[in-house]
Parts: sequence; C-alpha cells; structure tokens
Amino acid sequence: MNFDNVSNIAYLGPQASFSEMAKDLFCARYNIKSYPTPMQTIRQVIEYVEDNPNTLGVLPVENSIEGTVRESLDTLMHCKNQNIKILSQIIMPIRHCLLARTTEFYSITGGIISHPQAIAQCQNFIHDELPRNINIIETTSTAEAARSLANYNLTYAAIGSEKTAEVYNLNILKANINDDKSNQTRFVLIGDFETEKTGHDRTSIAFSTDNRPGALLEILNIFYQNNINLSYISSRPSKQEFGDYIFIVNFDGHIRSKKILNTLTKLKEKTTFMKFLGSYEKNVS
Repeated sequence: MNFDNVSNIAYLGPQASFSEMAKDLFCARYNIKSYPTPMQTIRQVIEYVEDNPNTLGVLPVENSIEGTVRESLDTLMHCKNQNIKILSQIIMPIRHCLLARTTEFYSITGGIISHPQAIAQCQNFIHDELPRNINIIETTSTAEAARSLANYNLTYAAIGSEKTAEVYNLNILKANINDDKSNQTRFVLIGDFETEKTGHDRTSIAFSTDNRPGALLEILNIFYQNNINLSYISSRPSKQEFGDYIFIVNFDGHIRSKKILNTLTKLKEKTTFMKFLGSYEKNVS
C-alpha cells in the first residue's frame, strides 16, 4: 500500500499510550510520515478518519485476555463512510508496569490509576501485592493515568508501559505485572484505501440474520460449502431490539478473490444487514 499522500494518522492518545506505540509500528512498516493526531476516544479516531480525506487511524480491536474492544468494533460497523475499512493489523505484546513518582514500592497505599482493561489484566498483582483497601481509579488510557499522577500524593501509582515511564519521567516499581505473561493486543490500521491480495489474507465482516431457528446455521453452511476457513466469530447486541445480535466473523481470503466475492454475494441474500470491515494480511505481528 502507498500512503505517500496521507496527511494525518489518528490514534487513541495521549502520548505514550499503547495505541501510540502501535501507530509507530504501522508508520515504520509502511514508511508513513504523516502528522500524528492523538484523540481522547476511539469514536473520535474513527470520526476523524471519516471526516478528513487522506487520513489513517489506529484502533485496538482485540485483547488476548479481555476479548474484543467493543467500542472499536461497534463504531466501525456503523460509521457513516462505508469505505472506511481495516487495512492492516499488528499484534503487540502488552507488558504492564507499576509506575510512581516515588522509588518506594511499599509506600503505594493510596491508590492505583489506569485504564479499566489494564486494571483487569493485573488483578492478581493488585490483590496479592497491594493493600486490600487501595483505591482504584479508572482513566481513559494508561498514558492519561501516568500524566494524572501529578495530581496525587506519593502513595498513588499508575499502571502503564515502560515507554509511559520514560515519557512521564516515572519510576518503574514493578515490571511485567500482568496476570497473563502472554498478554497481547491486536491493533488495526483503518482508512479509505484499497488493499492488494498477498496470498495469506483475512477478511472481516459484520452481519445480522432473521431471528429464527437455523438462520445462523445457513450462514455457516455457506462458508462450509465454499471451503472457507472461519478463524473467529463473536456476537454483539444490535442496539435496536433486545435479543437481536450482530455477528462479527474473520475468515481466510481476500475480497478481490472470486471465491470470496461470490461467497459474500450469497451471504447478502441470507442476511438482514452486512458490512464489509476489510481484507488485510493476516500473518503480520
């Protein structure tokens, strides 16, 4: 893909967030030299890419422990510009650290500050190593947690990355405090661009069916009959009527493949809603 004309790349900020680290990896991979544009929410990232031509966005979409990032998928499914799609992915290891302005670990008795997912991913450490009555404060990102430490006394600490510690001049009291040491997050690059077939691609779609017995089975049979491997399936509430769901699936192949295009045509006949989310190289880490 050629991104020479890209003017801006938006991501979930502020500086030193995991999304910024993913943005840096995408920029290095595709030699993107556009202006970095941090946003306060995932929705703002997607809306910025929608409203500004020749821009890209970086979104977290799935964590190996916490599962899908609902805001990313929900907003991407319903964005106004139907041409905004997933262009590439990066799977990035997530290593959390306990950060503080003090150097004394045992002085952390006041509170822990971080993004809700980071807090959830470090539950064992918080339970086993910190006081039982410690205050838990949620923020919009791990970087915002580190920045906000300036507003608290030295008994408070944040959960963030090594880069977060470097940028905000904090001490790493404990490293790699994740409950699961294999913790990873999948980030995607989005924009109004077209991708080329590589021979080892993945396509993502979202769809809904009639609420009747066998409706989902009919969809799965279409994949089976066309010998297409499904690698992921999940459901999300449609937000329109209680009990109605939207399904998100990933499967092998590229939309420019005749087999995939024919399959999607057959799927459309069996669905009440279908959204193409993108075709992109799958074996990239």
